[in-house]
Amino acid sequence: MDYVSALVPPVVMAVFFIGLVVTIIKSQGGPNKAKEDAAVDAALARAESARQAPRTDGV
Repeated sequence: MDYVSALVPPVVMAVFFIGLVVTIIKSQGGPNKAKEDAAVDAALARAESARQAPRTDGV
């Protein structure tokens, strides 16, 4: 019975991990893809503009 108790945690973690991967794959694309892409593009644009903005703190 020791082998059963040794195998249960990895099996449970594997099942949850597979479920997570399947959920991520299924949620890709679809009707919200354009909205998600726009949000990422906006965040990247903000980060890029903040990186290129001149420093005005006197340093």
